[in-house]
Amino acid sequence: MVANKDLQIRDPFVFPVPSEGKYYLFGSTDANIWGKGTGFNVYVGTDLKEWEGPFPAFRPDENFFSDENFWAPEVHEHQGRYYMFATFRRKDNARLGTAILVSDSLLGPFVPHSDGPLTPEAWNSLDGTLFIDEEQQPWMVFCHEWKDISDGEVCAVRLTEDFKGTIGEPVTLFQASTAPWATHIVSDKIKTNDKYVTDGPYVYKAGNGELLILWASFIERSYAQGVARSASGSILGPWVHEDKALFVSDGGHDMLFRTFDGRLMLTIHTPNKTPNERPIFLEVTEQDGKLEVVGS
Repeated sequence: MVANKDLQIRDPFVFPVPSEGKYYLFGSTDANIWGKGTGFNVYVGTDLKEWEGPFPAFRPDENFFSDENFWAPEVHEHQGRYYMFATFRRKDNARLGTAILVSDSLLGPFVPHSDGPLTPEAWNSLDGTLFIDEEQQPWMVFCHEWKDISDGEVCAVRLTEDFKGTIGEPVTLFQASTAPWATHIVSDKIKTNDKYVTDGPYVYKAGNGELLILWASFIERSYAQGVARSASGSILGPWVHEDKALFVSDGGHDMLFRTFDGRLMLTIHTPNKTPNERPIFLEVTEQDGKLEVVGS
């Protein structure tokens, strides 16, 4: 068993299975996620404190389109199968993109489903997540990286029903700088003040029917987690940001899930520095579509 304090993982994603009384924890699990990619592991636990594993959920073969930067796996069940949305750096043009893998088991093995990334080939894109709208149309929400465009964007593109392709062009939902709480990157290496990050979008439908996107950026040097809400109720927005960040203590790349006793739980990694990143689990209250971390 491994405790959270000993578990190096970024971009944690939890898949609860009530019938088993088990939580499946996915994430960026390479010891050096900035280098060669070896695959993704999954951990299994019952109390969000200690975990069995790691179990090898995905291992690439020699024909896989990437061998570097394996990031942010999310797993979603759809029509009886498990689809993993994950970010990889392409061999052919060295750009980041989100591809989809599939498995019949949460433990894997996951295998390639889409023919490489479904994000634009010419973009650096990352952190794709699944959203299915009221008409049962699947979308992928993802980030267009700030390294391409300075002001990072959260975008959405429609998926084909088989999750193998896209329909139409991506739509920009919002830019990082439009959030009142987000600041430009403060770094010893970056000398300008026009670089804004978007990371880790996660779509959540609140109990009052409002559509929210949780996403990460920076407040100076500290990784932070914020919330935007759709004024129309549609994934296409327009999107309005909360004035203040949800979490400001150098943590982010979130998702929300329900515990087996019904609590709404936020998981993020913190601190945002390799190899010290660890998963944490924070109880969240929700009232009239507004989220607040308990005790904050």
